[in-house]
Amino acid sequence: MVRIRGTIGSQPVDLTVELDDADWQRLAAALRPAEAPVAAMAAATPSGPKSGGDMLWDQVVKLLSSAGRLSGPDILVALEKLTGNLGVAKQLLVRLRHSPQVRMERVGEAQFYIWQG
Repeated sequence: MVRIRGTIGSQPVDLTVELDDADWQRLAAALRPAEAPVAAMAAATPSGPKSGGDMLWDQVVKLLSSAGRLSGPDILVALEKLTGNLGVAKQLLVRLRHSPQVRMERVGEAQFYIWQG
């Protein structure tokens, strides 16, 4: 059972969701495919001492360093193509934003990721 309490605007919300074992299994199965693209990419790259996440990060770094500078929307599209998953692409954007090798620059309304290496 999951209980959710709070408000939506000024309206109070008190919601109880009950799931049996079959419901939990279906929910877990629905969440697994979100992890599959990263696992598939890790399996496709040569094995070595690096984990799948590190190899993916290396590809992201190579993408930005070769471009030198990419706008937020452009790099998001490239990362989504690379990972096959929008959620993973957004996580990588956050990691890039906080990387000491990347400088963020705002030009007008656009935000750019600039490789500092």
